[in-house]
Amino acid sequence: MIQFKIGLSSFKVETRTVIVNNSLEKSMKYTSINMNKSIFTYEEFYEWILELVLAEKTSGSSQSPALANFTALNAKRMSRLSKTVILQPELMSLLQEITELQEWLVITEAWCGDSAQSLPVIARMAAASDNINLKIVLREENPELMDQYLTNGSKSIPKLVSFDQSGNEIFTWGPRPEPAQKILMDWKREPAGRSWEIFEKELHTWYALDKSVSLQGEFVQILEKQEV
Repeated sequence: MIQFKIGLSSFKVETRTVIVNNSLEKSMKYTSINMNKSIFTYEEFYEWILELVLAEKTSGSSQSPALANFTALNAKRMSRLSKTVILQPELMSLLQEITELQEWLVITEAWCGDSAQSLPVIARMAAASDNINLKIVLREENPELMDQYLTNGSKSIPKLVSFDQSGNEIFTWGPRPEPAQKILMDWKREPAGRSWEIFEKELHTWYALDKSVSLQGEFVQILEKQEV
């Protein structure tokens, strides 16, 4: 079972502990990990990002004006999505039909644009169910955990891992909806002269036009499999 010790005061991040016990041995190479690192609820994570923006900083040890700017953009994206996202009726129904407690653990960072486009939707999904407990941890603080959930060998984020009450892995999702992943892979294979900055604009334009439809559809498929 994943055990969380939460102690947040005025959105100041304190030392917390996550313990993953032997019940995770099947999905992880280790049987226990003591993080002693930051664990956030969605609300805490968002408020912390706002503090970072005010300080012109980002999460992690690598600090630069570019990463601070990405973080500021992400704060705006998260604010907009938190106000506008509407869950599809089919997805709402599946979420409300969950009867056993699930821990949804998301690995991310404040500067991650894909996270800003997906995390508010994931938070809305968790809030729609009485049996989903959403927690957020940072990639840089948890390299051993991140190494268990690579995407094609890379430490791509966000990465969501769902566990049951006994600590068994139920499913994983991430780092982005499949159509967005295809856009990225196509660009890597054939950039056609497009810089990373140009590609980033194209990717976030896709997110804006998609309005989380692809993300929600993928979670409908995931939750339907749980019912089988």
